[in-house]
Amino acid sequence: MKNKISYWFLLGLAAWLVIILLRKNGIFIPVINNYFTDFITIPMYCYLIGYIMNSLLGFRWKPDFKFVLTSVLYLSFLFEVLCLQLSPLFTGDIFDVLSYCIGGMIYYVFNIRSISHAKK
Repeated sequence: MKNKISYWFLLGLAAWLVIILLRKNGIFIPVINNYFTDFITIPMYCYLIGYIMNSLLGFRWKPDFKFVLTSVLYLSFLFEVLCLQLSPLFTGDIFDVLSYCIGGMIYYVFNIRSISHAKK
């Protein structure tokens, strides 16, 4: 992993910022507010953990399928089960979990599998 932050990660942060600003101004776009943010959560989470491990802490670590799967399970449990108990602002939705899964699969296919195929 390079020391530079990925343009895709920065684009995801910018998208989140735009969505937050739209929400604060009362503009609610259902599919984007409900599922797009969940869809990009797993790829951004996995990238950020990899960036911290490799670029900041100096490890030579690469996320694998088990890491992506446990990230999906962890964040699904955190945001779709636990946070529901802590705040009325959160809503539990099976489609949110599906969005996490799809985002994780896309991250796995385009980042992890493509890296391992390039080495062969």
